[in-house]
Amino acid sequence: MVSALITVAAIAWLSQLALGGWQIRQFNRAFDALCQRGRVGVGRSGGRFKPRVVLAVAFDKQDCVCDTLLMRGITVFARPTKIDHLIGVKREELEPDVIFPHDPACQNALSLALKMKH
Repeated sequence: MVSALITVAAIAWLSQLALGGWQIRQFNRAFDALCQRGRVGVGRSGGRFKPRVVLAVAFDKQDCVCDTLLMRGITVFARPTKIDHLIGVKREELEPDVIFPHDPACQNALSLALKMKH
């Protein structure tokens, strides 16, 4: 009985590692493609028991959004997606509370992404 529980726990742990690695690999591929498009700002929000949000925005030379990346979720099944309605919007016109009126986690992530380090 104890060996069956240990076996199930080991299988669950190995599955978590494999799926987590797969998720990180998919995010890194999408992020590398985004970085090829222009200057990138990244923001993240969320807590331990709330869905985490990672949002990245690429800006072209005219300071317009040329590509985006949004990944949100609790599980390893969260996948990177694009926010198509932000493409072409100038940086100074981006207002997180207007773009995501009912999602404070996305608002916070976008506001952090707009505060680029360089």
